[in-house]
Amino acid sequence: MSRLLSPYAGIFFDLDGTLADTAPDLVAATNKLLVARNLTPKPYEFLRPYASAGARGLLEGAFGISPDHEDFVALRDEFFSNYEKALLVDSKLFDGIDHLLDQMDAASLPWGIITNKSERFTNPLTDLMGLRQRAVSTVSGDTTPYSKPHPEPILHAARISNIDPSKSIYVGDDIRDVLAGKAAGMKTVAAAYGYCGCKEPPEAWGADYIANNPLDLLQIIFPNKE
Repeated sequence: MSRLLSPYAGIFFDLDGTLADTAPDLVAATNKLLVARNLTPKPYEFLRPYASAGARGLLEGAFGISPDHEDFVALRDEFFSNYEKALLVDSKLFDGIDHLLDQMDAASLPWGIITNKSERFTNPLTDLMGLRQRAVSTVSGDTTPYSKPHPEPILHAARISNIDPSKSIYVGDDIRDVLAGKAAGMKTVAAAYGYCGCKEPPEAWGADYIANNPLDLLQIIFPNKE
C-alpha cells in the first residue's frame, strides 16, 4: 500500500470558511437580530460571504453599519449572545475535510487551527466538532495581543507546536489569511471554496496555491506518494 508523504512539517488552517462551514449558524444569529427589530431577515446566500469577517462583517451586511457606529457595540454583544447559545446547530466540516484530517493523522503530519474567532467561541465549537482534541495547537483571535493579518497568531501556533514556520503551510479563505501566512514565512493556500468575503478574488491574494475544494488540499499537502 502506498504511503502519503508531505514535504511540509506542519499544516495550519483557518477555521470558519476553511475547515468548517459555520456560516449557517452565524447567519442565523445575525437574522435573529433583524427579527427582534421587526426587520426582514437577509437571505442566507447574501450574508454568507460576510461570515468571513465575523461579527463586524455580518453586522455590516445586515445593518449597513461599521464598528464606529453608535449602535455597533450593543448589536455585536447581542449577536455574540445569540451565537453562543447555538454554536453547532447546522455548522459542519466542509465535505472532504474529515478525510483530509484523517489522512494527515495517519501520516503523523501535525496540523493546527488559527482563527480570528475569540476563544469564547473557538474552544467550545472545536471541542464539539472534535477538532481541538486532534489539533497540535488552537489559536484564537484573542490568544495573543494580535489577530490576523498580523503574523503573531500563526507564529505563536508554530512555536507551541514546535514546528518550523518555513516548512509549513497556512490555509485560509480570506486575504488576511494569506497576508498573515506569508508574513509568518509559511507557504499559503487560498481556500476558494470558503466565504471569500473580501473584494479581491482569491486569484488576486498572492497565495502560493488555490484550493477550489478540500480534495485540492489533499493534492497540495501530499504531492508525492511512497
